[in-house]
Amino acid sequence: MKKESQPWRDRLHEIIYEADTKEGKLFDVTLLVAILASILFVMLESVQEIQAAYGDILNIGEWILTILFSIEYILRIIAIKKPSSYIFSFYGIIDFLSTIPKYLSIFFIGTHSLVALRALRLLRVFRILKLARFVGESNNFIKALKASRAKIAVFLFFVLILCTILGTVMYLIEGGDNGFTSIPRSVYWAIVTLTTVGYGDIAPQTPFGQLIASVIMILGYGIIAVPTGIVSSEMTKIKDVQLNTQSCDHCSHEMHDDNAVYCNRCGNKLQK
Repeated sequence: MKKESQPWRDRLHEIIYEADTKEGKLFDVTLLVAILASILFVMLESVQEIQAAYGDILNIGEWILTILFSIEYILRIIAIKKPSSYIFSFYGIIDFLSTIPKYLSIFFIGTHSLVALRALRLLRVFRILKLARFVGESNNFIKALKASRAKIAVFLFFVLILCTILGTVMYLIEGGDNGFTSIPRSVYWAIVTLTTVGYGDIAPQTPFGQLIASVIMILGYGIIAVPTGIVSSEMTKIKDVQLNTQSCDHCSHEMHDDNAVYCNRCGNKLQK
């Protein structure tokens, strides 16, 4: 027999996991403010002058936020019918890793700064602000990258061969007296020059070497644009799918198509 949903848990799930209600938006925005405050506290504690003057206040504030995050973590587990789906999910692991360091700092020194992992939780802003269109675009971009990975791999292999050839040529032209002491070091220079980074730690001194360097610099502008064109071409072939912010109260899955009635992962009926 299917277990009936409990109204209080449904309500708790709607507040914590959804962003379609006023209470849900308020909860998530408050959570983001707390995350930012916690990260700010950690950053300020790393400044010796501030730590010496306000260390106790920052530590108390961090403990208060850690306790709040712990309560939030427990409530997220309670709010869904299948707790393991949240505990072992991406956000579940991040939530746990960003909360536990403060407790570990009691027993181990140097783990407190790991609470900066809470910055990753700011990814929830995409759900909070209902930027479903951008979430859908990010999925399309990932699909385009996967579809073009073979072409990009061939292109990168070609660039590597080109840098090896150009580096070898510059090694023969410039030699060790001008900083090109070995072929690997010359290849490093070719990569830095071709990508238009230009550290300046090695520079050609002979006229012929400078001519080749100029050609490589100009060539670099064209080469940088190639991966962008490959991915853009693949993105035009992918159908744009709009996603909503609905979260399944059974498995906590959030990536559903617009107007979806059932979860596309577990098949559970979504709440209205």
